Amino acid sequence: MSLKTRIAQKDILVAPGVYDGLTASLATDAGFEALYLSGAAVAYTRLGRPDIGLTTASEMADTMTLIADRTDLPVIIDADTGFGNALNAQRTMRLYERAGAAALQVEDQTYPKRCGHLADKSLIPAQEMAGKVAAMADARASEETLIIARTDAIAVEGFASAIDRAGAYLEAGADVLFIEAPQTRAQLDAIATQFAGRVPLLANMVEGGATPITGADDLEQQGFSIVIFPGGIVRALARTAQDYYQSLRANGSNRPFADRMFDFNGLNGVIGTADMLEKGARYDADDS
Repeated sequence: MSLKTRIAQKDILVAPGVYDGLTASLATDAGFEALYLSGAAVAYTRLGRPDIGLTTASEMADTMTLIADRTDLPVIIDADTGFGNALNAQRTMRLYERAGAAALQVEDQTYPKRCGHLADKSLIPAQEMAGKVAAMADARASEETLIIARTDAIAVEGFASAIDRAGAYLEAGADVLFIEAPQTRAQLDAIATQFAGRVPLLANMVEGGATPITGADDLEQQGFSIVIFPGGIVRALARTAQDYYQSLRANGSNRPFADRMFDFNGLNGVIGTADMLEKGARYDADDS
């Protein structure tokens, strides 16, 4: 089922954040129907840096290619600002679409951007962003590839401006709207009141961010079609990794940490080593 078909259904789509083939395969095995390739998560893991516009389009495309080789699930990819003007956004669309993305999320921040839940963001004019959305729509190879238009206006220009900008992006050809970092339940309600039924809506849940953490069932009742948890996996793994390294440094062995980690065979079972070796053996030359 395509992402476009899936989000037309009543049930909300929960898309967990991933950043490589391993996390994509684990999320797939957990039973999710779609994934979210987070630019922040790639910055955190590949660069060890914050989400302040340091990740490049090519790094994201390379990551998308590896994930597409590991899972058949549709992937929403973070396209940041399109990495420049409308022509850059078109190139990003072609690049990500060829890499296997099912949807591109593009935002109206200036470049380089920063995490939507950080302070001191700045925006491009709404008309310029609308032009990017239209340009990306013209560049996509398939109508099944969705454009998710994100506005960060709440923290910069206020809630009313965010609603106005989202409406302009919808008119420009956005398939999904993403109004970033609503600060209260009332703002979430107002977004749904304004747009639910007209266009699918995406909600972003960031642990410790500006938006109150709200469950998928609750968001579905409000009228949202997609909820992403983009960086949760990195926050979970970073906490575990910190504890692991501290334990190893203190004890000189992994024995005290053994109950919190896979052993060699356990990890091979999770990533399907035996199945892959068996599959490869089918192609071995017959020496008889």
